[in-house]
Amino acid sequence: MGSQTLETDSQASAEYVLSAIQEHSQAENPSSFLAVNEGNSYFTLPGRPGVIVYRPAGDYLIQFAGPFAPDDSYVDLVYAFAEFAQQQNRRHAAIQLQKRDAEIYARHGFTVNQVGASYAVNLSTFTLAGSRYMQLRNKISRALRSGLTITEADYEQWQDGVRNIDTRWLPLKGEGARPLEYLVGQTGGKMQKHRRLFIGHIDGEAIGYVLYSPVYGTNKGWMHDLSRRLPDSPAGVMEAINKSAIDVFREEGIPWLHFGFTPFTNLSDDREVPGHSQGFKWLMNYLWENQVVYPATSQLAYKQKWNQSLVLTEYAAFPGKASAEGFVNIWRAANAM
Repeated sequence: MGSQTLETDSQASAEYVLSAIQEHSQAENPSSFLAVNEGNSYFTLPGRPGVIVYRPAGDYLIQFAGPFAPDDSYVDLVYAFAEFAQQQNRRHAAIQLQKRDAEIYARHGFTVNQVGASYAVNLSTFTLAGSRYMQLRNKISRALRSGLTITEADYEQWQDGVRNIDTRWLPLKGEGARPLEYLVGQTGGKMQKHRRLFIGHIDGEAIGYVLYSPVYGTNKGWMHDLSRRLPDSPAGVMEAINKSAIDVFREEGIPWLHFGFTPFTNLSDDREVPGHSQGFKWLMNYLWENQVVYPATSQLAYKQKWNQSLVLTEYAAFPGKASAEGFVNIWRAANAM
């Protein structure tokens, strides 16, 4: 890119970014809608289509996913953003790259490693019949017998209940827990109209909810995003809400329900890309085995209840060598530390 001074595009609107992820989602990134979260920053090149989504963290710029761009500007954006970070006297790292992104980044000098996987259910063949799902069916039945009603809700009408759940839900995660950002969705704001909200309530009081975000590309459908409940809610509330949403999606002919990114899961030698870091690979396996950063085991257990039929490996990328410091700043950008 020569000596050109590059700047972040403060004028890029969420609507522009939404159109970019709809048109250039690389046909497989189930989390692409997170690109329009409030608080994100956007990098573009003048006269070139596409956008890179990022947030600052420490002395890093943390990029979310690959460039949402057509092929003829994709690599230009990769190099330009690397130069932009250098001009800001910052380093950078990318998280939640898909396999195609990972292979492109590896070919262009980045060290790329697995960091986890995302999971999805084919709704056209979905079933909870049979002994394998008896425990889940019983759990849902008990929740419904408690007086639970499930409604696809208008956020504006239920926002007080949602906020009350958010406030009381966080202590369930343990002392000092912080709500994740960036790599999870949001409620409210001008992009809420594109999401779907299912509320579980008893006698008019909201006791739990699941927020679903749209998924574009090859495996289009909805992503099970935020899921929260009151501490004293009956067992099975979240499962009952999700099953209700699945029933609605199936009636609508929606092909896929995605469950989003779970760090450190489904790590496999045959999913690594050429040039990956052995040290970083060891770190990811260590974090899976010891659960010291993220409760991946419990998250995965919930997702595996739903007869998943698609697993997509997700990657992180670093210019030059893989960086533990860069990975720490990914979690800082996500408000996890």
